[in-house]
Amino acid sequence: MSLKPKRVDFTTTWADLKETVKGVVTLGNVPHTIWYNRFSDVYSLCVAYPEPLAEKLYQETKKFLEEHVKSLFIQVNGTSEEQLLTVYYTLWQQYSQGMDYLHKLYSYLNTQHIKKQKASDAELLYGTLSYESPEQMKEIGELGLDLWKKYMIEPLKADLLRLLLGGIHCDRTGQSLYNEKSSTIQGVIQSFVSVEEYKKKNTLELYEAVFEGPFLEATGEYYKQEASRLLQECTISLYMEKVLQRRDEEDLRSRKFLHPSSYSKVRSECEKRMVADHLAAIHNECPTMVQQELQQDLRNAYALLKSIPGGLTVLVSHVMEHIKQQGLRTVTNLSGDNIAVQFVEGMLSVHSKYKEITNTVFSNDQLFSSALDMACAAVVNHRFNTKQNCRSPELLAKYCDTLLKKSTKGGSDTEVDDKLTQCITVFKYIDDKDVYQAFYSRKLAHRLISQLSQSMDAEEAMINRLKQACGYEFTNKLHRMFTDMSVSSDLNNKFNLLNKDRMIELGLNFSIYVLQTGAWPRQVCPTDFAVPQELEKSVQEFEDFYRLQFNGRKLAWLHHLSYGELKLNYLKKRYFITMGTFQMAMLLVFQETNSVTCGELMEATKLNSDQFQKVLQSLVDSKLLAVTSDTVEVFQPSTVISLNMDYSNKRTKFRINNTIQKETVQETETTHSSVNEDRKMYLQATIVRIMKSRKILRHMVLIQEVLSQSQPRFAPPIGMIKKCIETLIDKQYLERTPNSTDEYSYVA
Repeated sequence: MSLKPKRVDFTTTWADLKETVKGVVTLGNVPHTIWYNRFSDVYSLCVAYPEPLAEKLYQETKKFLEEHVKSLFIQVNGTSEEQLLTVYYTLWQQYSQGMDYLHKLYSYLNTQHIKKQKASDAELLYGTLSYESPEQMKEIGELGLDLWKKYMIEPLKADLLRLLLGGIHCDRTGQSLYNEKSSTIQGVIQSFVSVEEYKKKNTLELYEAVFEGPFLEATGEYYKQEASRLLQECTISLYMEKVLQRRDEEDLRSRKFLHPSSYSKVRSECEKRMVADHLAAIHNECPTMVQQELQQDLRNAYALLKSIPGGLTVLVSHVMEHIKQQGLRTVTNLSGDNIAVQFVEGMLSVHSKYKEITNTVFSNDQLFSSALDMACAAVVNHRFNTKQNCRSPELLAKYCDTLLKKSTKGGSDTEVDDKLTQCITVFKYIDDKDVYQAFYSRKLAHRLISQLSQSMDAEEAMINRLKQACGYEFTNKLHRMFTDMSVSSDLNNKFNLLNKDRMIELGLNFSIYVLQTGAWPRQVCPTDFAVPQELEKSVQEFEDFYRLQFNGRKLAWLHHLSYGELKLNYLKKRYFITMGTFQMAMLLVFQETNSVTCGELMEATKLNSDQFQKVLQSLVDSKLLAVTSDTVEVFQPSTVISLNMDYSNKRTKFRINNTIQKETVQETETTHSSVNEDRKMYLQATIVRIMKSRKILRHMVLIQEVLSQSQPRFAPPIGMIKKCIETLIDKQYLERTPNSTDEYSYVA
C-alpha cells in the first residue's frame, strides 16, 4: 500500500467500504483480506488528492448508521411486549460489539481528523463546550453510541422503563426470574450507562434520568407500603428484623441489576421509608429494649438507626441513663468493713459488662463508648449527700492499699497486677484526682514506713500507671517518697559503719527513715513524748551524725509513726512483739515493777490524755496489761495497771496494731481540708501563669482557661476560682482594668 496521497473515486470506494461497514456492524463474516483493504480505503479517503474526503466519509458513515439504528428500532418496536427487552438487549450486544470493531476500522479518521477538530479534554471538563454541540464531531465509536441513544433509547425509554420496573418488582415480590431474564434486565440497564461512557463529564446523566430517578421513586413507594403492612402485622422487634432482611435483600438486588452508583441511593431510600418515616415507633420501644437488655433487638435497632441523621440520639441517651442507674444501684447502700472492695469491684463489673455490650452490640461505636464513659463518670463522682465530699477517691485509694500491702488473703502477683491495672479504669473517671492522690499518698506512706508493702515492684508499677494517666507532675511526690526510702537505707549503713569505727555500742538494732517534708503527707506528732531511756543514746547519736552529714537541716521526730520489737522474758515462753513506740515506751516502764498507777505511767511517758487513753487501751485489749480495778471507760490517775503474768499466745512472734495509725473520721476530714488548701494554691498559680502570658483577660475567659487547665487534676467550683482571683488582686498580682470591672490585667 502506498502512503502517498492520490486521487480517489469516493463513490466507488464508499460502495465497497459501506458493504464492509454493514458486515462489521451486524457482526457478519468479513474476510481478513477485505478487512485490511478497508483500512487502506479509509486512509486513502482521508488523504485524497487534491481535496481530503474525510468530512464526506464521516457524513456518509453517520447517515448509514442512522438508517441502521432506525431499522433496528423498527425491529424492536415490532416485537411483543414479552420479547421487547430480550430483542433490545440482543441487538444492543450486537450493535455495541460491532461499533467497537468499526471504531478500530476508522482509527485513522478518528485520530488524524476528528480528534483535531474536537475540543480538548480541559475545555470539555472545565469549559462551556459539550458533546451535544451541533458543531462538535464525535469519533466513530462515540457517534454510534450517540445515535443508539437518539434513535433507540429515547423513543423506547417509556416502554423499557415500565418493563424493567416490572421485572425488578417481580424479583422483589418473590416471583423468581430465570437467569436469562435477570441478565437481560441487567444488560438493558447497563446499556443506559454504556452509551454515555465516552463523555468526559455527566457520564451517568442518561442512566439517572431514564432509569434511576423513576426506579428510586418506585422503590420508595413500594417500601412505604411494605412498612405500613409490616407495622400492622408485627411487633417492633419483629419489624426491625424484617426491615434488616428487606434491606439486605435490596442490597443484593442492587448488585444484581444496577450500576454501583445506585447502591447507596437505593439503601438510603429503603431506610428512609422503613426507618426514618417510622422513627417514633422504634424510639418508643427503646426504653423497653434497654431496660430488659434485649441484645438482639438493640443490635437491630443500632443497625437501622445509625444511618439516619440523629437517629441514635434517643437510644444513646437511654443506654447512658440505664448504665448510670445500674451503676448507682451497685454502689449504693454498701456496708461492712470492705466497702472499698465492694465499691471498686462493683464499679468494675458494671463497666466490664457494658463495655462488652458496647463492643458486641453497638460495634464499639464512639457515641455509645462516650455514653458508657459519661455514665460511669456520673456514678463514680455521684454524691449521695450533697453536703459531704465524694467518697470515690478515698475508697479507690483504700482498695489499692488492700492490694498492695501484705495480706494472708492476697492473690498471686499476676492477679494483683491485673486488679491494679483495672483500678486505673475507675481512676480515670474520678474528677477529684487530687483527693485520690492525697489518700493514696497517706496509704503509701504507711506501707513504706511500716514495711507493709507486698512488693516494691508492684508499688512502682502502680505509680507508673498513674503517671501514664495523669503525667509526671501528678506522681512526682510519690517518686520522691521512694527516693527517700533508698536514701534512708544508705544513711543507716553510714551510721552503722561510723558507730562501728568509733566502737560505739547502742545496745539495740536501730534504723530510721528520714523523710522530706514536701514529699510526704503532712505529719505532726500529736503529743509530747519522753523517749525511753533505752532509746535516748541511739536518738542522740543519730542526731549528731545527721548534723555532721547535713549542716543546717533540722530533724523533727515522728514518734507516733515509729515502731519497735520488744522481747518479753517474764512469761513462761518468750514472745517477740512488734508494736508502736508509744506502746513500747509504756511497757518499758514495767521493767522495774509489775504494777503502776495511770498517773505514774502518764508522767513517765509524757503522753497527753487523749493519746495516753488510746495507747493504754490497746495494751489492755491485747491482754498484755491488766486493770486491777473495775473496767471503766476512762482511765483515772489512780487506776492501777499491772502486767498480765498469765498472758499466753499461740504465736511467739506477732504484731500489735498501733491504734493511733488507724484512719479516723477526723483524719479523713483533715485530708480533705489539706486538699482544699492545696487547690487554692494551685488555682492561684494557674491564674498567675495564665495572666502572665495573656496580660489582659475578661472574667469569663479567665474562668474557662482555669477550668480547662485544672480539669486533669480536679473540677474546681466557680466560687473557689472567684475567691482566688480576689486573693490575687489583694496580693497585687492582678488588677481590674480602668475600662471595665469585668476585665483583669496582670501586674508585672
